[in-house]
Amino acid sequence: MKIRGSRLGMTVALLVSSAWIVLSGTSSATLEHQKQAKAAGVDAKNCQTCHVDKLPKKDAHELNDAGKWLMAEKDKRKAKEVDGAWLKDYPGKK
Repeated sequence: MKIRGSRLGMTVALLVSSAWIVLSGTSSATLEHQKQAKAAGVDAKNCQTCHVDKLPKKDAHELNDAGKWLMAEKDKRKAKEVDGAWLKDYPGKK
């Protein structure tokens, strides 16, 4: 009986930890933004095109100047989401 209970506890712990890993902290930017930027001719190699961190987390991401500019453009254009193609109009470093 004791072995059955410990197996159940281990199974529950494994499921909870697996769910935590899968569902926690995903990137705030999507690959779609990067694809849009590349399609527009922008040299967007990775997330650091717009973010400070190499792999930004959804709940903790810091934007660099290009990312801040994109967010301002989103507000200015009253868009629902950022479009990576807007980076072709970014006035900063190219």
